[in-house]
Amino acid sequence: MFIVCVAACPTGVAHTYMAAESLDITGKKRGHEIKVETQGSMGVENEITSDDLARADAVILAADVAIINRERFDGMIKLECSVADPIKFGEAIFDALEQEMSDGEV
Repeated sequence: MFIVCVAACPTGVAHTYMAAESLDITGKKRGHEIKVETQGSMGVENEITSDDLARADAVILAADVAIINRERFDGMIKLECSVADPIKFGEAIFDALEQEMSDGEV
């Protein structure tokens, strides 16, 4: 499965990038293709494209601030959590998302 993710914290530094790394590592370990966009002090990096969205199976929004262009994820299966959750509970995040995907919840 292809899962797109956004990581963003209030200061846009440490937790943003730690969450992005955790999402990438945990997702790939579970056999998923992962793309993580970061929204931080450096702006938007590794931006999720319209092509990415067209083929994405689900989205993880790990953020403690408002996500830029959030509406692009409308209608997608998504899991929303705190930016710290993927760092602390990476496996649980993917367990929950995979359950939502199997249930077909949006």
